[in-house]
Amino acid sequence: MATPMRPTFSRGFPPSTTPAVLTPDPHPPQSNVVAPLPKQMHVKRVTLTSKKNWWMVEMDEEEEASRQQPSHTNNSFSSSEETAVESPVQYNHGLDEVHQRIEIQKQRERAESPPPSPIYNPPHHPTSIFSFPTPTAYSAPPNPTASLNPFAHGSASELFKCVVKKPDVIQLEINGEMQSNASDVTVQFLAELRVYTTVARHRNICAFLGSLENVGMVLAFIDGRTLYDVIVDRPKLTIRQKVDYHNQLLDGLSHLHSYRLSHGDLSLLNIQVTKRTNTIKLLDFGRSVSADSIFKSPDDEPVDPFPMLARRREAAQAHAKVPQPKVEQIHPGTRPFSAPEILRGECQDPLLADAYSFGMIMVCVDRCESIDVKPWDQRKDKLPADIYEGCEIFEERAREYLKRWDQGRRRLNKADMITETDLKAFEASVQPGMDVDEKP
Repeated sequence: MATPMRPTFSRGFPPSTTPAVLTPDPHPPQSNVVAPLPKQMHVKRVTLTSKKNWWMVEMDEEEEASRQQPSHTNNSFSSSEETAVESPVQYNHGLDEVHQRIEIQKQRERAESPPPSPIYNPPHHPTSIFSFPTPTAYSAPPNPTASLNPFAHGSASELFKCVVKKPDVIQLEINGEMQSNASDVTVQFLAELRVYTTVARHRNICAFLGSLENVGMVLAFIDGRTLYDVIVDRPKLTIRQKVDYHNQLLDGLSHLHSYRLSHGDLSLLNIQVTKRTNTIKLLDFGRSVSADSIFKSPDDEPVDPFPMLARRREAAQAHAKVPQPKVEQIHPGTRPFSAPEILRGECQDPLLADAYSFGMIMVCVDRCESIDVKPWDQRKDKLPADIYEGCEIFEERAREYLKRWDQGRRRLNKADMITETDLKAFEASVQPGMDVDEKP
């Protein structure tokens, strides 16, 4: 039997076919498929993360959608079921080449001029208040150290302690948006400067010594402690000490109100008591407003202080009086001293709101302890049933100051200071055998 022959395979050309010589075509046909250009990157937001030099880039939604769509180019791949096979293109070396060049030029022009990315423009810095030229109204008052005692003497100088108060601006990214407290800080510094440059010098108001260019304001140094530290200290305050603090507070606030200006944030922490003379000092007037202003809701857009600042600077250069702002917002202060109408956003009389704060402070001074009121009750002008427990001097007065603003709340008046005669009459009504200076 003959052995079957295995079929043979050859990598060469069949014998009957003459090998073709491959020569380069001097005019090779050019493909009419345009090479893809780099995609246009439209940056929506760029954020500096917590790590140094790390940036997060978020693209537009249109750009993101285009990335998700399949791109049928020379470099793309898809299965046979998805690929659309087109008939061979009859290429024309003349007209088609011209159209191709025009299309490439248009794509390059679009790639070279992408739309500008959004840029975060930070607000003005509050130190612009003190930038050159500093308004003359913010300069040092005549003889600013008249009521101060130097802590040391040089061969040709006197040395005084002081406090430099400068703006503190914070910027945060919240929900993808940059937020800054620059405008609110500026409003507070302007309000405080208005008090110090408008109100005449008073022993119960912190002394203003002027401004430092591009830095901040200069205030007298108070060697003391807060009223909160005083009333919680033991032994408790004597009756005479309580009356003295009442009179000093009423004197200082009445002086401030005589200029139609409020304090705006009276609390046990914004009142200092000097160590040597037990003198009350009012400070922190950042929430002060003018009673003659037009008030808008604190929930509305905040008032932009910088246009007003520019007008003030123009007025200063023209040697005119610094104008007062006409539109202001009343913001809540410290609980539980903030008046209920302020908590509701309905306050239209800031001087009456200060009276409420004064009444709450007097309750704390009389009881020699801090108190608290539930905010949801205070918004409704409700007070705890035991709020006057332990009050032996100021209960009747405090009730007048803690009334609703539209139901006869008492205003602050210097004539209501407790005189020595009134104090002696109170001493006569004290229990027999109890010394008036005895700790209650």
